[in-house]
Amino acid sequence: MVEKSKLQKILEAGKFSVTAEIGPPASADADFVAKKARNLKGFIDAANVTDNQTAIVRMSSIAASCLALQEGVEPVVQMTCRDRNRLAIQSDLLGAYALGLRNLLCLSGDHQSFGNHPQSKNVYDIDSIQMIQALKKMKDEKVLIAGNSTKKPAEFFLGATANPFADPEELQFIRLQKKINAGAQFIQTQAIYDMERFKKWMERVREAELHKKTYILAGVLVNKSLKSLEMTKKVAGMSVPDLFVERMEAASSKEAEGFKIALELISEIKKIDGVSGIHIMAVGWESIVPAIVEKAGFLPRPLL
Repeated sequence: MVEKSKLQKILEAGKFSVTAEIGPPASADADFVAKKARNLKGFIDAANVTDNQTAIVRMSSIAASCLALQEGVEPVVQMTCRDRNRLAIQSDLLGAYALGLRNLLCLSGDHQSFGNHPQSKNVYDIDSIQMIQALKKMKDEKVLIAGNSTKKPAEFFLGATANPFADPEELQFIRLQKKINAGAQFIQTQAIYDMERFKKWMERVREAELHKKTYILAGVLVNKSLKSLEMTKKVAGMSVPDLFVERMEAASSKEAEGFKIALELISEIKKIDGVSGIHIMAVGWESIVPAIVEKAGFLPRPLL
């Protein structure tokens, strides 16, 4: 019998899930990860552990996930297709599962030109949809990509990402459907600021009954400063209404306003039919997550 993760059990029980993120350090500092995990323990159901986020070298997601697990925080391992071929992807994920990691988010990965090693070569031997397909087949048929059998497959709770705001909209929606058809059991969305556009996207999700095939976890980014919000607005595929920038400009306390905006967005998202959870991204401000979770009324977390 497959050992299900806590996150999977919570979603399957119909509970509203709460996840956040742990960004590993650009060093071998285990205490850095442990401290972040201890800050989140008891406030969330699982934490994404990023994989060389924004193409900047950091401690591996698998290693940092093990450190988080040791502190009692269930991790969501991230695996990008940018840095590994199919041999390395399968090898690393078999090892991750053997170490007790049960949630996996499959990503293409930011292009290396955005990071601190722009001269590096990318791989993209397979894309994120193919990775999900391969891992689904590994679970169902106990085979590797080459067709070889494996006695003990990695049976992850499989996730993928979606961006309701990127163009072309139709192509993005087709990719979402492909990821779900490939075997994605949960979907984490890009950070939501443009609530009307997200509501329309969720209407399409419900019309296609995709929310009955996967769990939609809505992304919320917590901005600590005006500069943080302005940088977020410049990211390709983001839709940040000017109203939020104007509010941050006028606020005497940028941190308090960023906190308030995040809570308002969460309050609206909770009302949308088909959304199964919140994914909080507090990049560089992880210490604020417990307060967000408490003020949003998400405590206590389910014990499953």
